[in-house]
Amino acid sequence: MQGLALLVQQALHRDPFAGDLFVFRGRGGSLVKIIWHDGIGLSLYAKRLEKGRFIWPSATDGIVSLTAAQLACLLEGIDWRNPQHSWRPTAAG
Repeated sequence: MQGLALLVQQALHRDPFAGDLFVFRGRGGSLVKIIWHDGIGLSLYAKRLEKGRFIWPSATDGIVSLTAAQLACLLEGIDWRNPQHSWRPTAAG
């Protein structure tokens, strides 16, 4: 975890203790790690997909900003770049 915090600080030139979420993907694409400092300590969240890969955004300058909804889709393995809306009825009767 300290290695990821050091990577945030040195490579991304960001403060790992500012309360932002920093998301990293493993080389194979099926593992994602998130570090977050809540003001008391540094937390690590890890998730591995049994099938498939996480859909990863293209990064410019190594940084991508995601909305909470985009992050939720990413963590569920959903292609958040082009979500498919479910069908909705047009009439009630």
